Amino acid sequence: MLAAPSGPWRGPVPVADIDSAPFWDGLRRHELAILRCSECRTWVHPPQASCPRCLALDPVPEPVDGRGTVYSFTVANREFAPGIPPPYVVALVDLDAADGVRLVTNLVNVAVGDVGIGMPVRPLFVDLEGVAATLLYFEPAG
Repeated sequence: MLAAPSGPWRGPVPVADIDSAPFWDGLRRHELAILRCSECRTWVHPPQASCPRCLALDPVPEPVDGRGTVYSFTVANREFAPGIPPPYVVALVDLDAADGVRLVTNLVNVAVGDVGIGMPVRPLFVDLEGVAATLLYFEPAG
């Protein structure tokens, strides 16, 4: 069973920039906030300063439910980042409430053999011990 991290965090810590700050600030509140263009209503993720569709310069964060579906995944069996021991599942999750938004994430609270494409998942917000940051993981829904 792959578990969410516990104990002192030894992995990399996300650093927000002006475009991604609403995403990371939302995670600290245990809320998934995705930028959305206020002109054409296109979702803007990864976060950037302008809408990729109409080029408007005013995307605003909008809370979304966070439930989704595994689009694809792989199992990492070597340590790519110091402090994050393998094995772990890296997944692409399509968000149900934000059409076209696909997040790169890790799946937890599931056995590697039980992970599958099309699996429904829900968000899990993990406050990192020892640092002021929250990471977003996904776990099986239900």
